Amino acid sequence: MTSANILVIDDDQDLCTLLDRLLSKYGYAVTTANRGATAREEMAARHFDLVLCDHRLPDTDAPRMLEHIRSTAPGTQVIIITGYSEVRLAVELMRKGAFDYIGKPLYPDELLMRVQDALSAGGSDARAATPKSATARPGAPKRALYVDGDGPASRLIEKHIGLVAPTDMSVLITGETGTGKEFVAKRIHAESTRAHAPFVSVDCGALPRELAGSELFGHTKGAFTGAVSDRAGSFEQADGGTLFLDEVGNLSYENQIKLLRVLQERRFKRIGGIKDIEVDVRILAATNEDLRKAVAEGRFREDLLHRIQEFTIHLLPLRERREDIPRFAEHFIGLANERLSRSVEGFDAAALQHIVSHNWSGNLRELGNVIKRAVLLCPGPHITSDCLPAVVLSGTGSSKGDNGVADAAASPPAASGGDGLRGVAHQAEREAILQALERNGYNKSRTAEQLNIDRKTLYNKLKSYGLEV
Repeated sequence: MTSANILVIDDDQDLCTLLDRLLSKYGYAVTTANRGATAREEMAARHFDLVLCDHRLPDTDAPRMLEHIRSTAPGTQVIIITGYSEVRLAVELMRKGAFDYIGKPLYPDELLMRVQDALSAGGSDARAATPKSATARPGAPKRALYVDGDGPASRLIEKHIGLVAPTDMSVLITGETGTGKEFVAKRIHAESTRAHAPFVSVDCGALPRELAGSELFGHTKGAFTGAVSDRAGSFEQADGGTLFLDEVGNLSYENQIKLLRVLQERRFKRIGGIKDIEVDVRILAATNEDLRKAVAEGRFREDLLHRIQEFTIHLLPLRERREDIPRFAEHFIGLANERLSRSVEGFDAAALQHIVSHNWSGNLRELGNVIKRAVLLCPGPHITSDCLPAVVLSGTGSSKGDNGVADAAASPPAASGGDGLRGVAHQAEREAILQALERNGYNKSRTAEQLNIDRKTLYNKLKSYGLEV
């Protein structure tokens, strides 16, 4: 059994050493790099199944590293290491092809679970390196990955799914990143007459432009450099079933033309091929951008939009459906219990209030990640505020401006009147430390240096303010 190759890219040498020891202990082959240039050299020399990349590096950053990996090694999965204050940036990187993100501080069980998920999605054999705590309990019933909300918007979505699923209409699913578009697509497929046939998902946002045609339509041997054998594309794989095109707006104009032809004629040619291949495929597509605006700007074909938009389902962000958050959060507790072999029952009142009032810029994906982390840290039957990340507790994500987006510069809560001037000063110092931690990705050495104090003083203040993150 071959162990997976993992590259860790982080300028914190201590963190690299810890991750090397942890992942090696579970059978992974680990290489570390402190700079982007070193990482590129390592990737040129060998193949990596997974890259763990810090958001900030001395000579580059995660977006540039992700772009390099997607263009040179499209089969390599990428997990972004970031502070919880940078969730919105991490979610944007997922839209561009990252598999997942994990917030600092890192916890072994959570990290190993994410690594296992990424390698499984990439087809690597991760079984030898699966810790017991990252697997479901033997005999435990599997919890569904999708759950309906309680609010009027959720009931409307459920009604629309029930109406459109039995048909063969093309459906465009819209909504912000992390709102659950792929889950809705799978739900439509599961309730359709094609449920017995394949459901094939293609992330158009993660496809390098030069490989998108091959991924969708396949190729023949010798069609281009590296095409050493015939390969069936996603359309052939989904024949008789459903093809889900996630982030469809990212397709190149050339591939939009090819996609339109397939939808019109139900046939296509492989790249380099001369024979028409007939297919029977239902198209479900998703996007987080306004495709009508893209049409107006000449980036998306209007005739293709009409083809994929026979029916539309729009998913609201969590900040506009707060009545659903408790139900989704309880559902994620159940999923985390299965994955982490825990038995957490729910939230205490204060923790639930933080969960409901937070502005979830990453929507369901961010909520799920926070709940997994909280279950991991929870010492008893109920999640308390101590188990939640600092950015959720601080309230910086719950204040919204005119556009509904969290105001990162929201004013801190006022100190209680009984604390007087000392209380105000302590509150201001606490907020300054929290913001510095978030700016530096929870790297305590950089935070102490920026605040012009030593690490010991920083640790004492973190403890005194309840910020032991």
